[in-house]
Amino acid sequence: MTDLSTPLEWQLADGARPGSASRREADKLAREVFAWPTPPFASYPAPTPQTDPLPCEIVGLNDKRTSGRLTFFVPEEAVAHVQIPPARTTLPLRFDQFRTLTLTTPLAPHAPAPQDPHSDMLGQRTASEFRIDWQGGGELRGQTIGHVENEHGLFLFPPVDEAGGVRRLFVPRAAYANWELGARIGELLVQHARATPQQVEQAVDTQKNLRSQKIGEILLMRQVVSPAQLFEAIDRQARMPMVRIGDALVSLGMITQAQLDEALAQQQSDRSTPLGELLVRMGVVSRADLQVALSRKMGYPLVDIDAFPAEADALRKIPYAAASRLALMPLLIREGRLILALDDPARRHAAVEEAEFIAQMKVVPVLAQSRRLEDVLHAAYEKIDGLQSGRFPESDAAQPIEFALTDTDKLIESLERDNAQGSLALDEEAQIEQSDNSLVRLINTMIVEAHKDGASDIHVESYPGREKIRIRFRKDGLMRTYLELPSSYRNAMVARIKIMCDLDISEKRKPQDGKINFAKFVAQHRIELRVATIPTTGGLEDVVMRILASAKPIPLPRIGLSERNLAELQRVVERPYGMVLCVGPTGSGKTTTLHSALSHINVPERKIWTAEDPVEITQPGLRQVQVNPKIDWTFAKALRAFLRADPDVIMVGEIRDHETAQTAVEASLTGHLVLSTLHTNSAPETVTRLLDMGMDPFNFADSLLAVLAQRLVRRLCGECRTGRPATEEEIDELLADYLNAFGDEATPALREATLRGWIERFGRDGRLQHFHAPGCAHCGNTGFRGRAGVHELMVVSRALRRLIQTGARAEALQETALREGMRTLRQDGIEKVWAGVTTTDEVRAISNS
Repeated sequence: MTDLSTPLEWQLADGARPGSASRREADKLAREVFAWPTPPFASYPAPTPQTDPLPCEIVGLNDKRTSGRLTFFVPEEAVAHVQIPPARTTLPLRFDQFRTLTLTTPLAPHAPAPQDPHSDMLGQRTASEFRIDWQGGGELRGQTIGHVENEHGLFLFPPVDEAGGVRRLFVPRAAYANWELGARIGELLVQHARATPQQVEQAVDTQKNLRSQKIGEILLMRQVVSPAQLFEAIDRQARMPMVRIGDALVSLGMITQAQLDEALAQQQSDRSTPLGELLVRMGVVSRADLQVALSRKMGYPLVDIDAFPAEADALRKIPYAAASRLALMPLLIREGRLILALDDPARRHAAVEEAEFIAQMKVVPVLAQSRRLEDVLHAAYEKIDGLQSGRFPESDAAQPIEFALTDTDKLIESLERDNAQGSLALDEEAQIEQSDNSLVRLINTMIVEAHKDGASDIHVESYPGREKIRIRFRKDGLMRTYLELPSSYRNAMVARIKIMCDLDISEKRKPQDGKINFAKFVAQHRIELRVATIPTTGGLEDVVMRILASAKPIPLPRIGLSERNLAELQRVVERPYGMVLCVGPTGSGKTTTLHSALSHINVPERKIWTAEDPVEITQPGLRQVQVNPKIDWTFAKALRAFLRADPDVIMVGEIRDHETAQTAVEASLTGHLVLSTLHTNSAPETVTRLLDMGMDPFNFADSLLAVLAQRLVRRLCGECRTGRPATEEEIDELLADYLNAFGDEATPALREATLRGWIERFGRDGRLQHFHAPGCAHCGNTGFRGRAGVHELMVVSRALRRLIQTGARAEALQETALREGMRTLRQDGIEKVWAGVTTTDEVRAISNS
């Protein structure tokens, strides 16, 4: 049994002890931000994601109570990350290791709004008795104001005061055998003669409609008939949380949970039918009920398009044939956005995407109410003489754009066929237009295949004249051609990508950058891409899309550091002040390493600020800022602003100039830990580079704690990797290469010690192994799959500090660092060769001898 009176003796989620590296790894696993449930009454605030540590009390399996702080709650992993003062690190506690976890800070209800006619009803929050039977015997009794149960366990809300304040208590499903709740709230009211059964029934029906709303915010069913009303409704909708249509219908009392489950089961066999439409076909709800749910629970403004004065400019953005086929009504254009009405904005993602593509601008969907949409559309387009006009032929607009991903060759054939049929021009260079049905699918397929293939970047390269547009993927650091398309495709492809990331499609003279949340376009693929467009010769543009492989930090023990480098890096980042630099070329994983280091020290006692360009990795507890040089919000200015915000740790995305470097040194000398990156070749060269930028040698030497240089090499495929005993020639070759950095100090004794150490760490049956991967289906017959880090960590000692103060050359710094235990990039890479991580050729390609 777990004894929570001695928290340092907890067995952790990975079975390790708190001091072990595996504990730190489990402690920093990637996690989703959890929103703790609140009492299911309209008088309490809606659940919000936990971004800060919360005081808590844990009851162990032996009923021992321990107070601490809940740092992260990860129910999908059945782990709670808690911190028990005075410890400054978090411990992963499995759900099967405790009985209850309670947030001790009371949650207060909303203050009643006197002007709200429903305030009396909304203020109801009667407590019920509950009883929980523990696994293995025993029980827990108490009172709760409502409850929430899911697959992870039971959430209860014990009252703490007369004002309605509650604590939030969690009981893991593994801890209890069964549980019971006392009489219903309505029954209690009747029992105490405070309401009649009819009043209770009426209050319950009303509360079902208000359960998810904040106090005083009662959404009335209104028909929007003027532009002013529409903008007000859109602003209100933008502030509302979105819910699923099934949940909305259940909470409004229009369907039962059993009916929803039946519809969801039917939808499994026919994904093409939206859930709302399926419920209508089943006769469970009417279309009017469906619109009530969309308007009241999901916040979509309801527009009476029979009476709404649609603007001609908006109608001209979407041809009549496309508007009729998509069953949408363009209403007006404001602030560069096209507002259009659909019968169900929640399910018409494809229609919205196609409308954005046709109009080449962002679209804001609202809910249409009309007796007959086709008649309204016909009358509106007839007024502007737009029944047969438009940018695209009606035959093209009548063909739906399907977003199902398919084979790339078939998509190209479809594009060629559509272009040949839809173009009336004789010019063989007729341009592909955005209305061509397969272009969207082609781009979607390209992104999905790049992600599945493990590519880090997608390059769209345009060439002058009739040269083909070329699409290349960067995988494991190497470029390879994915696709070549005729030149007529380039404008439409670049325009489509710009629309996906909200860039200005009319601006082709200046570079632009943006971000694509690909889940908006293909819901089943949660991918993010950073996009940069660059103007090239001939008025053309190239596009580079970086696939952000992960939005969460990698635990520090998993980034591939050697034992010595891992221990030293953990030691220096735990220092209270000083400067730690991570250096290397673009794309070598510097930001990932720094975020891993930050995750190691990310505890509630520390305030951590980061300035990045852009913010690619996020983690709870960090205050992250994205710089924007266009508005003069630079790294240097962000760094100076952080110093006024009482930080403990500062991470600067990159030191690019003297001002940033000077400010970073000053910050590190005044009690702050500063982490940053720099583009240099090695750790010793970083020192000389910063001194050349004008740093004061004495201040810089005092502030610098360590420099970590790193590169990425291709990793041998684990599926087809094979090993054999290494020959004497192979061992001698790598020994000579390894000892070359020591120069004259490479004595026979050092040679023997090095070889003996290799055999102890990497040998098999007393012999070193030579690894080779011939290639297989898993690695595309290349022999490589993924990348690994090669590192060079120079920790600043007293001897190195004196050399820095005297302006010593990089060679002198390296000689001293090597004597103190540093290993160069080449040496670290050679050890990874013996470990079977990579090959000799890969190591030599990224390092100097």
